[in-house]
This record gives sequence, structure tokens and C-alpha cells, in this order.
Amino acid sequence: MGVTQRIVLFGGSFDPVHLAHLALARCALQSQQADQVQLIPAGQPWQRPALGANPQQRLHMLELAIADTAGLSINAIEIERTGPTYTLDTVRNLPSGPRYLWLLGSDQLARFHTWHHWQEIVHHVDLLVAQRPGTPMACTPELRQALTDNDRDLLELPFEPLDISSSAIRHRIAAGQPTEGLLPPAVRHYIDTHHLYLS
Repeated sequence: MGVTQRIVLFGGSFDPVHLAHLALARCALQSQQADQVQLIPAGQPWQRPALGANPQQRLHMLELAIADTAGLSINAIEIERTGPTYTLDTVRNLPSGPRYLWLLGSDQLARFHTWHHWQEIVHHVDLLVAQRPGTPMACTPELRQALTDNDRDLLELPFEPLDISSSAIRHRIAAGQPTEGLLPPAVRHYIDTHHLYLS
């Protein structure tokens, strides 16, 4: 029997991808001794308003951001699928074999019971939770029971939160303010070249 691969799945709008996203992905890769962290850009997130960059632009920015980082890859499954993006559809279509860990923030954990068919999601993945500023680690009894029933783990990622957000970056770009220390330089160059987030 070979060793089971461990793959961390990191979904998000990545609108745009920034340095905190990359730090979180690298932390997950190392702390979980994962074989890979797959960044999964959302197609049409059903709980979010319209995004500032289109799917292909967000995909290109991710490609630029992880170009030199071993262990990070992009899974475009949600962009390639039409219609609203549901995590359930994504985890249902994962290749069998690896042990999958779904990376989410403590703010998302608190709302996990609102996710589309959340009970089935935990049939497919462990939950790897990163602390978010101002949101404690809170797991409902129902979720804890569902994890136990599916022989799944709730893991806490030892990550010091960085105060960087995509929405704040979009506001800074629209206002003509600098973004040093927030974005990979290649991503900022792409944003400027394609005149993104100016409205």
C-alpha cells in the first residue's frame, strides 16, 4: 500500500489574489505536510455579489502569483463549470485516492451550516480552519457530529492572520493608492495592464 496523498483545497474568488492568500497556502502546505495545495478560483460564487475581474483574468493572476512556488497549483474546475459555484459540486468531482482537506476561514466555519448540502461536503473532505481576525473557532454540534460520522477531522491551521483583503486592495486601486506589500508585483502589473478595478 502506498502512502495516501494529502491535498489541501483552497477555494476563493481571488479578486485579486494577494500576499495573504499565498502565505496561507504556503502555511497549509508545510503545516499539513501536504503533497499539494490547489487554489480553486470560484466561477460564480452564489453567496457573493458580482466580481471585479472575470474568471479568465482571475485565473491569469493566480498563474502569475504561484509561478515560482513549488507545491502550489491551480484547479480550474469551478471556472470550467457553468452556473453558480457550489462547493458540493467541486468535492463530488474530485479524483478518488487522495485525502482532501478543505481550507476555510473561521468566519466561514461559523456559517458552514448555510452552505449548499453542507452535510454531504464533509463526507468528502476534512476541514482545515485558519483563524480570521475577530472570529473565534466555533463549530456547531451538528457539524462536529457530521464530521465524526464521516470519519473526518476538524483541523486548526497555525496561521497568524494578515490584515490584507481583496476588497481593500480593490478600493486602493480605484483610489489610485499604492499596493506595495499587498500584491505580488506581477499581479499588480497585470492589473495595471488590463485596467482592472478602476471603477
